[in-house]
Amino acid sequence: MDNGAGLTSFRRYTWWAVPGTVVCVLVLAYGSWALDGDVPLWARAPVVPALGVHAVAAAVLLGGAMEDRTPVLRPLAGWLVTACLAAAALAVLPLARHNYGLWAVAPAVTVAIVAVYLSAAGRRWLIGGAVVLALVPGSAVNLVAGDEELAYAALFPACLTAFTVWTVLGPLWAWRIAGRLDRARRLEAELAVKDERLRFASELHDIQGHHLQVIALKSELASRLAEGDPARAAAEMREVRELCADALRDTRAVVRGYRRTTLDGEITNATRVLAAAGIDARTELESAARLDDPARQLLGLVMREATTNVLRHSHALHAEVEFRVTGGQARLRIGNDGADPPDATHDGTGLAGLGERLRATGGELTWERDGERFVVTATLPLR
Repeated sequence: MDNGAGLTSFRRYTWWAVPGTVVCVLVLAYGSWALDGDVPLWARAPVVPALGVHAVAAAVLLGGAMEDRTPVLRPLAGWLVTACLAAAALAVLPLARHNYGLWAVAPAVTVAIVAVYLSAAGRRWLIGGAVVLALVPGSAVNLVAGDEELAYAALFPACLTAFTVWTVLGPLWAWRIAGRLDRARRLEAELAVKDERLRFASELHDIQGHHLQVIALKSELASRLAEGDPARAAAEMREVRELCADALRDTRAVVRGYRRTTLDGEITNATRVLAAAGIDARTELESAARLDDPARQLLGLVMREATTNVLRHSHALHAEVEFRVTGGQARLRIGNDGADPPDATHDGTGLAGLGERLRATGGELTWERDGERFVVTATLPLR
């Protein structure tokens, strides 16, 4: 099961969409220029090592920006310096040949990489400054050389820088948002468990606190009266015994209430738990009003066991819960699409025990596997 709610696939997609695409663009852009026979060898030869160094540094820096934590530049400062030096070489050589479109590719990628590691304010200043500065080199070379491409030489590098930053930062921003949402989902699930524990502790404290306090007071009173007024001491101890019985009865009631299962409650809880685990749970439910309490409780146990099996023994992405009452029978069906191989699953003692309980009441519990498809079906006659 993908505990990251699909984040593994999303991470893979983001890696290919950002570092992978950046490296491919660098190789295609500068590789074609390095293979151009019309370009002098002195200009083409340094491009190959500079391209390799810049591509590796870009992949490392962008990969570091995809960590679950907030990206920190300091451990990767050496790679950033390397990328800047390689980008300078990849900018100067094409610009020396009056290639006004190619020279800005590596610097634009470097600006986007640096922007990933900056705060929002620093990012705005960097991007704005880079777009403005991108107007200068091409314009200066164009004016000195007397070429008639001033608008192209000035505007294309600036637009390329802005576009590159946008295409790099967008997917990485989406990846960070997805990571935050996943961490929030996990925290919500943990808080739900803690809230339930606190609720149970609070109920137990409310019930036991009063009883134990009264028992302590009456026991102390009885010990004081034991010698002077034995009859009254005995009466106090009888009340202590009754209080102990009341406390035991109330404690059992709390435990029964905590462990009591119903079909409606278990289906609601299952959909929440499955959703928290990143599993798309779809339900088709009819009213369970025609079921008596024992039937609701028994089907609730089946729902709980099936949900536990999905969470513990599958890598499911989708699950279906169906409950119908037809032909004098109630049928509960739970399926998922990611069952583990048979040799990796549990021995099924939980389902086997529930099957015996259902057969004892005239019902039936079956489960079947079809590849990664696993379906549990419980039926009970209406009473």
